[in-house]
Amino acid sequence: MNAVMDMHEPTTIEFPRFGSFTFSETEVFEFPWGLPGFAHLHRFLALSLPDQQNFIWLQSLDDVTFALPTADPWSIFPDYDPKMPAYATSALELQKPEDFTILGVVVVGKNAEEMTMNLLAPVVMNLKTHRGRQIMLENSNYPVRQPIPRKADLDDSPAAAVAP
Repeated sequence: MNAVMDMHEPTTIEFPRFGSFTFSETEVFEFPWGLPGFAHLHRFLALSLPDQQNFIWLQSLDDVTFALPTADPWSIFPDYDPKMPAYATSALELQKPEDFTILGVVVVGKNAEEMTMNLLAPVVMNLKTHRGRQIMLENSNYPVRQPIPRKADLDDSPAAAVAP
């Protein structure tokens, strides 16, 4: 067996929540520091599902039973304006805005009656190096659990989506 793995060789895994997915190692995001509460999980795929277009699931490759729902915070809270701490910029080697993405962790309540987004500690992913980290914003008043307005609420009051 060749000790050097072909980074483009496709791998197929059956995920309990999402079924069978085929990917290559070049699509894997490494979280060297893990995620808060899940320090042992380091390798993730960012999955976009056709029937859940507003969400990006961070599916663990270290524990296939773990998947974290995230979303683009600006799609829900257009006035979101996080200030990236210097340690994050350095640790993730962030140089240009187009080189990385920021996602908000979504918490779904019982029966999906309530959903919140963590605006204080977004997940930042370098799209070039494929490294990620959940970052605590410094000097920020953003909440850990900002309620996500329902679509009906947004239709009635566009301002409901922008309250930090």
